[in-house]
Order: sequence, then C-alpha cells, then structure tokens
Amino acid sequence: MSAILLNHIDEVKSDIKQWKNDNLKIGLVPTMGALHSGHASLIKKAKSMCDRVVVSVFVNPVQFGPNEDYDKYPRTIEKDKHLCDELGADIVFAPSAKEMYGENVKLSNTDLTFVCPPYNYIDCMCGKSRPGHFDGVATVVTKLFNIVQPDFAFFGQKDAQQLFIIKKMVKDLNMNLEIIPCPIVRETDGLALSSRNSYLSLDERKSALSISKALFEIEKLYKNGVTDTSILFDSAIAHLDKKIELEYLEFRNFDTFQKVDEISKNTLTAIAVKIGKTRLIDNIILR
Repeated sequence: MSAILLNHIDEVKSDIKQWKNDNLKIGLVPTMGALHSGHASLIKKAKSMCDRVVVSVFVNPVQFGPNEDYDKYPRTIEKDKHLCDELGADIVFAPSAKEMYGENVKLSNTDLTFVCPPYNYIDCMCGKSRPGHFDGVATVVTKLFNIVQPDFAFFGQKDAQQLFIIKKMVKDLNMNLEIIPCPIVRETDGLALSSRNSYLSLDERKSALSISKALFEIEKLYKNGVTDTSILFDSAIAHLDKKIELEYLEFRNFDTFQKVDEISKNTLTAIAVKIGKTRLIDNIILR
C-alpha cells in the first residue's frame, strides 16, 4: 500500500487523531528528504516497532545560516515518496516553509518562537561554526513532535550532537515519547551516507574516504589499549587526506557531552571537515 503524501498540518493531525483513538503506536522519522539507505534503515526500524509510521520531508530554513546551502540542498520528493512506499510508511508529511512557519519566514527569523537548547551543548562542535543551527533543529523537531504526537521518534547516530540535544530536550521538557537512536549506515568503502555526498566530485569523494579511515584508526588503537586522546588525535590526523580541511575532531563522553582527555566507556569521537565547498560529519562511539 502506498504512503499518503500530505502537505498540510491539519491533514496530518486528522489522521493522527484517528490512530490515537484506535490505540495505535506511532513512529516518526524526521528527515530533510533526499532519502538514502541511512534513512531507509530508520524507516525499517520504525516499521518494526510501530503500527503506523510518519516520515517527514522538510528542508527546515531556520536551521540554515545565511551563507549555507539551503537553496541548493537536494529536494527529491517524488523519489523520496517512492522509497517510503516501498518501505511501508503510512504518511509522507512534506509541508512548505509557509505551512510550518507562516508568512515571510526567513533563514534567521526574529519573529518566531524558538526552542533553544542549553548554550554549553550548542556552542561546540557543529554549533560553534553554525550559530543558531541547533535552535532551528530543536524548534522544528518540537513542532513535528506536536503535530505527529509520536510514541517513538527515530534519529540517526551520524548527527551525534543533534541526537544528544534532542534526547536532552525530550527529557528536560517531559515530552511523552521515546527517542530511538539508529546506527550509522555506510557505503561498502566506509563513507558515511549523507545527502550532501551528492555534492562531491569523483576526486573529492576519494578524499572523503579518509574520514572514516581516520575514525577506524582511532577505534583500532583504542582496542589495542591506547586511551590518550592526544595520541589518538595525532594518529587520526595522519590518516586524513591533505585536501581535507579539518573543522574539528573531538572526544566527548556521550552521556554528559563533556570533553575527555582519556577514553572511557561510551566516548563519542566526532569529526567535521570541509572538502571543497562540502561540509561532512562522521563519528564513532568507543564502547
């Protein structure tokens, strides 16, 4: 059965109300579209746990900075809808910016009510180079939670800082749902799947393979007993292609998000780079 494509909030709420009346478990997979196998893994997980699955497809303007790639971010709604049909999603919710935020929405809109995560969790890593980004993420995710009222929401681990912030937001604001983290999906050569991979030239993609190689080198050394982050950092940098511009490579406790000098259980090792004009992120969690 094909998924229903809905563009309006009231339409989604109407179906949700009926599902709630029928005591059905609802799963939400929030996306910005340009769906790939990573997104597919989230939808499959949602299908395994829920009676009904909503996939949102919305390129959220308020999480993009003025000089970022909002206008050129890939938009492939017909292809996305087809994948959702194949995977058994029930609703594809693809609203316009006007539907979500009203008239005259701008990339940095001062007339909107925002959900703002704690500063010490957003003034680092991706948030340091993208001011306002996580305010926009937390705001749109809260709106989606209010519209869909899911029992479970499914997020990929690749956006680890986002995942941590959303889990904290749900806990702090007593939201009545559970966040389900899902593993990173990689190409056979190790590159983490991302909608932005489509920006890469053939040479840039070859360079991008060194991102996961650097992370896997850290993992190998850790398994061999190396826990000093300075040693792990230097070793990883040596594996990065010279064409890559490093934005950050950080080690953080994934329970507290505090930086660590020595690796212990549940340490997030996260990296962000630029290859040409394309920004990519990746991570591993050292268990």
